[in-house]
Amino acid sequence: MAMRYGRTLCFLTVAVLLPLTAAAQNALPGDVQADSRNRLPLVPGATHGVAGIRQHGSGVNVRWQSALGRALTELAILTAARDHDQPYEWSLHEMEAVAVGLDPAVIDLVRHRRPLTGAGEKEAIVIESGREIFKTHTLSSGTYARALKILGKSNLVDIVDLMANYTATATRLTAVNQQMPPGWKQFLPLPFTPPNDIHPDSMSRLPLVRAQGTAPAATPSLYSRNLAPEGTGPGHIGRHRGSLKSLEANVGRRIIDLAILLTAREHDAQYDWTINELAAIKNGLEPAVIDVARRRRPATGLGDKERALADFARELFGTHTVGAQTYARALKIFGETNLVDLIDVMAQHAGDEVILAAFDQHLPAGQKPLLPIP
Repeated sequence: MAMRYGRTLCFLTVAVLLPLTAAAQNALPGDVQADSRNRLPLVPGATHGVAGIRQHGSGVNVRWQSALGRALTELAILTAARDHDQPYEWSLHEMEAVAVGLDPAVIDLVRHRRPLTGAGEKEAIVIESGREIFKTHTLSSGTYARALKILGKSNLVDIVDLMANYTATATRLTAVNQQMPPGWKQFLPLPFTPPNDIHPDSMSRLPLVRAQGTAPAATPSLYSRNLAPEGTGPGHIGRHRGSLKSLEANVGRRIIDLAILLTAREHDAQYDWTINELAAIKNGLEPAVIDVARRRRPATGLGDKERALADFARELFGTHTVGAQTYARALKIFGETNLVDLIDVMAQHAGDEVILAAFDQHLPAGQKPLLPIP
């Protein structure tokens, strides 16, 4: 299980200092609830933000048990993979999607970013919602209303949460340049040529670490929870993680906070940025460094760690690939375990920001937004 970093799951101290006022309530969009400050009512006893939104889901393992069926859940995963130009995630899930009955014509609509003419109502709204979230970092009221009507509340939360989870997975895979195992076909057209700085056994930037007692990789069966070949994919990345305690000890809380802010900036995530900027200042992250991230200024004047992290995050989220030199510099500065853990921080927040955008999470009443949004 991935570690949880940051504070997007609930309000910080500043979030409870100011009560809701009539003016603040009136300033909210019509489809945003006054108690939760997002499009879904606050569940009694639940926290605000991402955790509170997830309380409205079905509670099942969405990929395998959603009432919408496997074809639609695989479509949601493909939509996330396509908009992140993630070839490994796409290719494995295209095979899975075909196996569970998703129409190949619908898959091609997503693959080639074609208009949704001819797609079914449910398929079209899943694709449209994902495209809008990933392109604009928002979900319009009109698209949200249609998705809510077509899918229902718990199914919509489930689908968005699934896309969020696979956004996080895409972030991890891209950061370590995970490529297809030998003999496996890559099905996604890419706007770039992936770097070749990979280990031939893991087909990624991370050296092969086998699970204890794991036999040589065999071709996995579809419908299983082990589609990724041994020594590749998210499970293999996880074997290179450390812990929150070791990351804080090795790089410091201020660097972790910078990773969170860089991720929020690249996703125009007002809620995640503002809540975490307040914490970052308390943890010693200098206002000048924060402003470089906030204004997307060149990182040339920063320290080696800060610059390496800024360049890494900007490439990762801006181009969906990290250059070999950028990766090598970050690896040298942070070390492999710490770098994988920092990638995990960014991945978790990139996923959370999908949920915050889809349900239009607003800041606590009276809290000034700290991120300029285009």
